[in-house]
Amino acid sequence: MSARTRALPEELIAHYRADPARRQALYRRTLSIVIVSQIFGGAGLAAGVTVGALLARDMLGSTGLAGLPAALLTLGSAAAAFLVGRLSQRRGRRAGLTSGFLAGGIGALGVVLAAVLNNVPLLFMALLIYGAGTATNLQARYAGTDLATPKRRATAVSMAMVSTTLGAVAGPNLVTPMGHLAEGLGIPALAAPFLLGAAAYLAAGIVLLIWLRPDPFLLAAALAEHDPAPAADPTHPDSTPAARNRGVVVGTTVMVLTQVAMVAIMTMTPVHMSAHGHDLSAVGAVIGVHIGAMYLPSLFTGILVDRLGRQFMSLTAGVTLLLAGITAALAPADSVPLIMLALALLGLGWNFGLISGTAQIIDATPLATRAKTQGSVDVLIALAGAGGGALSGMVMAGSGFTVLSLAGGILSLLLIPVVLWSRRPPAVAAEETLG
Repeated sequence: MSARTRALPEELIAHYRADPARRQALYRRTLSIVIVSQIFGGAGLAAGVTVGALLARDMLGSTGLAGLPAALLTLGSAAAAFLVGRLSQRRGRRAGLTSGFLAGGIGALGVVLAAVLNNVPLLFMALLIYGAGTATNLQARYAGTDLATPKRRATAVSMAMVSTTLGAVAGPNLVTPMGHLAEGLGIPALAAPFLLGAAAYLAAGIVLLIWLRPDPFLLAAALAEHDPAPAADPTHPDSTPAARNRGVVVGTTVMVLTQVAMVAIMTMTPVHMSAHGHDLSAVGAVIGVHIGAMYLPSLFTGILVDRLGRQFMSLTAGVTLLLAGITAALAPADSVPLIMLALALLGLGWNFGLISGTAQIIDATPLATRAKTQGSVDVLIALAGAGGGALSGMVMAGSGFTVLSLAGGILSLLLIPVVLWSRRPPAVAAEETLG
């Protein structure tokens, strides 16, 4: 038994190994715990998305720099994804996810303090730490798959993600009442949602710390050591090392392109709406619908990914994101319903891309390296989001929201050649890549 799985008693491993029904019951219980933590995590996630750009614009006095919060948050998310992934690989999901959520809560409190003190360096540092919550909220989707069967992995991802909707939709719509409460306490209104974010992330971490036992990743690894998977069968292309490596490449590319397109448009939508006279309630409603579209369809998306295939749903993601970009570009600035429709399509396209890409990553990675690889992939996703967030403000200031939206939609079309390449036989794809 490896050092990692020695943390679990031998009798516990034997208990679940001998009884598949108990293992299935633990899988369902694990999903329930992840779902509860994701409800809190969704509320924490929504705070920075809704008012981060507006807070930075007010503190920095520049629209061109309003994309910096998204960039800093996602850079912090990248670092946290790396650390959470490695900690999860060594100590299990419970240790990794709990640490990430607690760090996110501390970062949210730091943002509030920075706003009260009007301290820009502290704001930047706090946003980096706050990004740990975002990374952890995303990585929690993997915890539901550790004990899932291969044919239900995408469905397991979706069940973990769909619960985020409750907190994520409620969070933006609490912007106005939280602002009134904050003003009564002498806190700037735009910093108020971060108070909610702090409480939500800390609650998510506590839920996992107390109830995520036994650790699903450690147990799955221990069971795999006792019942190792058969070696790759060369007569089945999807089981070969080349196909598995290609699965990681394709899954990562799908999620990275999806993230860039989504973050670029989403980050500047509150700034665009605010510049045309919309109040925080309207902004909160639009972002609430957007985040709901990111997570609420997850349960159905997972079923579609498992039944229709990972590649088909990746193509669907690209088409949906293109429609989102076109709708956002053509929507009149005074039309909240059309802007809301564009952001809903944006969230839906992101959902399709994330779940189909995640399923490909899980399919392509053995348990011996799975959590570490997942963390590394999420680093790339976070860095892509950081680039999209930083550039979005510059494009917005230089060319306007219409150009930004069209650019994001067109970028998503790159998913099509990636998916077509993934359908080539492994040997042919490798020859084309080398050639």
